[in-house]
Amino acid sequence: MKGLTSIIDYSIIHATIRASTPILLAAFSAVITQQANILNVGVEGIMLMSAFMAVYVSFLTGSWILAVLAAVVVGLLVAVIIGLAHLKYKGDIFAVGMTVNLLVLALTRFLLQKLLKASGSFYSAEIAPMPKIHFAFLEKTPILNSVFNNYSLLEVLIVPIVVLMWFVLYKTIWGLRTRSIGLNEEAAETAGINTYKRKFQVILLSGVIGGLAGAHLSLGYSNMFVENMTNGRGFMGVAAMFFGNANPVFTTIGCFIFGFADSIGARLQAYGFPSQFVLMIPYLSTVIILAISMISKQRKNKKMKSAVN
Repeated sequence: MKGLTSIIDYSIIHATIRASTPILLAAFSAVITQQANILNVGVEGIMLMSAFMAVYVSFLTGSWILAVLAAVVVGLLVAVIIGLAHLKYKGDIFAVGMTVNLLVLALTRFLLQKLLKASGSFYSAEIAPMPKIHFAFLEKTPILNSVFNNYSLLEVLIVPIVVLMWFVLYKTIWGLRTRSIGLNEEAAETAGINTYKRKFQVILLSGVIGGLAGAHLSLGYSNMFVENMTNGRGFMGVAAMFFGNANPVFTTIGCFIFGFADSIGARLQAYGFPSQFVLMIPYLSTVIILAISMISKQRKNKKMKSAVN
């Protein structure tokens, strides 16, 4: 019992929020395209390329702001490639996304060796991280200090980001028209919506959000670059998106489940649990999340059919 309380204590909340943030941003990158019926699995590649660029620019300039901007620009460029391949040249979106993921994995490995003269990983004291938010008055209360202090900038902005995403998709004309494409593209075109333009817009926005996810992963969550450091977080984001049916609020819940699983896994390994078991936890949680999502959708479809009959 004592061991369990050591694994699960108040600090697990802090660890869960930190672990959930890159997955949440990746999920929102997928949410924005899914609203227009585009399954962007290329989020993983966008995130990884942006993570590398953030570290590289931060190392060169010593500015985390320039690094984040560079990461967003790179995410945008990768999104342009995805958009052109899928929309202009009619490539299958899943195949395009997976191809981008594999290309980026190889490209970042190459750039790590050529630009940073490193192999496997790169760390330097000259890398400027995202600032951490610390409230000195919370130090007097250990519980509050462990839960609410020492978050990076984007981690602090989680709630506003979720609210903003929900508002844009459900309370603006742009969001309503975008969602109409996902519901019925032909009807949207009949209503005068330029579906090609709108789909390209959401892919570009996906690149921007994915760029932020990558920058946060390498400068906020950690302060280094490691080969394949996304480690499936982009795919976890897509799984969370399916779990939440592309709704920002419910998607966030899925992301926190992943974040909690990741945090528990790290602590279990520290307590001597087999590393193979610990490494399984995030992927096992992905399968469980997707299974719950599929069962929920099947039940909903059955209810709709029974209501019609």
